[in-house]
Amino acid sequence: MRGRPVRAVRGWRATVGVLLTGALLTGLTGCGPDVKAVTDLGAVGGQRVDGGTATMALPPAAAPNWIFPIAPAGYGATYNSSIQDLLYPRLVTPEPGKNGELTMDSPRNLAGKIRYGDGNRSVTVTLKRGYRWSDGKPVTARDVAFWFELVRANKKEWGSYTAKLMPDNIKRFQVLDSRRFRLRLDRAYNPVWFTSNQLNFMKPLPRHAWNPEDEGPKKAFARLSQHAKQLSKFDSDPLWKTVAGPWRVEKWSPSGRVSLVPNKRYGGPDKPHLDRVVFKPFTTAGSEFNVLRAGGVDYGYIPPSVMAQSRHFKKTGYRVDPWESWGITYLVPNLNHPVNGPLFRQRYLRRALQSLIDQKAIAKYVWHGAAKPTLGPVPSALMGRDATPYDPARARRLLASHGWRKDGGTLRCTRPGTGAGRCGKGVRDGQKLHLELLSQSGSTETSNTMQAIKSSFSRAGVALDIRQQPLNTVLGTTVPCKRKEPVCKQWQLGFFGTGGSWIFPADPSGERLFSTGAPSNMGNWSDPRTDELIKRTEYSDDPSALRDYARHLASEVPVLWTPNPAYQVSVIRNDLRGVQQNPTLTFAPQDWYYVKKRGKGGTAGQGGGAK
Repeated sequence: MRGRPVRAVRGWRATVGVLLTGALLTGLTGCGPDVKAVTDLGAVGGQRVDGGTATMALPPAAAPNWIFPIAPAGYGATYNSSIQDLLYPRLVTPEPGKNGELTMDSPRNLAGKIRYGDGNRSVTVTLKRGYRWSDGKPVTARDVAFWFELVRANKKEWGSYTAKLMPDNIKRFQVLDSRRFRLRLDRAYNPVWFTSNQLNFMKPLPRHAWNPEDEGPKKAFARLSQHAKQLSKFDSDPLWKTVAGPWRVEKWSPSGRVSLVPNKRYGGPDKPHLDRVVFKPFTTAGSEFNVLRAGGVDYGYIPPSVMAQSRHFKKTGYRVDPWESWGITYLVPNLNHPVNGPLFRQRYLRRALQSLIDQKAIAKYVWHGAAKPTLGPVPSALMGRDATPYDPARARRLLASHGWRKDGGTLRCTRPGTGAGRCGKGVRDGQKLHLELLSQSGSTETSNTMQAIKSSFSRAGVALDIRQQPLNTVLGTTVPCKRKEPVCKQWQLGFFGTGGSWIFPADPSGERLFSTGAPSNMGNWSDPRTDELIKRTEYSDDPSALRDYARHLASEVPVLWTPNPAYQVSVIRNDLRGVQQNPTLTFAPQDWYYVKKRGKGGTAGQGGGAK
């Protein structure tokens, strides 16, 4: 029985309708200099011009710090992977299709034909013609095999590794000819899931440039990883100058400012129109807002708290467009923390804490309507109902019925042990319900969200201390860990969701988030029923598989769901066109271009970052 090519993720799995909005900060109304007016040509019209520089603002406290396309844990942030994809494109990438669906049949794909055979136990991929490395060498199937060899030999160093999935689920990688390869799988898989969530990892890497001596994959990987740790040399190291994507690195500063220029040998259909694209970091949303108002970025964002100023931007030649994401947002409890891990492992306690988070009020009053509640482990448009709504009375009943009593305003365990009416296994007699949260800095909305949660917790007798750090620090600290590892002592609860905690590939299954030992299972969740349901989503294309998984996890509360903001409320110059805000948070600046008024002299599109 032959499989089918995967073209789109439809139905229950692809109702990309989650409206979020993301950004940052309060109290900015009226601050900063006036924005520099740009030529307002409206949403359509104008004559396209080639050239110019477009500057895009990065999220607050988010500085790109990894260039090697095989990233370790802690370096998998969206801004890292999105820039990597502009240099080293994936075989397949999701993008919005017709009727609000996500499609994997993108013209940007390096993969042409994808055919499943042998009862969905094999996949044959044909690369498109015409793709070359920037040094003129052709992109071949052996370059994809090079990626696979590096990942297979060093899978435990790869931040996206999940046991028994890529690369474990590929029994054999066969190079058939210069443009074709075949994957022999360890069993039959759902083709939609496999293309969306496994093939999407794969990308060709320049074997001839990165491994000219044909070193073994372990030695080659160690050498490449060592180069990838030298942030100050990303723009000068010869290794990173061989690219296959539409862009190459011009400058990459240790502060996170990245400047890309066109790769003249790019063989794809979407060759860059701009001379340069600049990604500009900011420490806070406030600093970005002031620079945006001064005309210092061409593609930026505004905090929800100043949405009223969107009129001002519209009048001065900008358009305001919330960037919807295909994601979820949550607080991660560290179930392996040596002190409070036993607390977090109690389902009644997680449910009680969830019942103390007023997501609707936070979305309305903190995020000014620019966020929506997260209802479970898949985008909320797919959930349908809230399994654990805000209910402080229920939370207090749950805690009291398991032996928690207030002492000086903070709950203490008065009935330790297991069984009905007890605090639970590992919880000590007299232990306080006193928690600590490590949260990302740079966003007033995020800070106010955490303060609202702290206040609600406190009224129920749960003490919460909040510690804020830059996003890269939080991501590097809140990693999966074993109970006796030093890093497990460094955090109890973690939050890294100002722009959404997790952005899914096209198929929002949970193998990387909640399966036992998964790379992004930061809280160390492990549950046989969860593992069973996740496996079913991988093997079956029955819509009930993902639904059953989502409902189970929503009830179990492995993390504490919080309002899911849009990635950002974008503010974009009206004369900068071709911008598509992909809900998976990839971007394609090769499609961007400036326009000028027809029949007029001069050029358009120098932008705020051209100086």
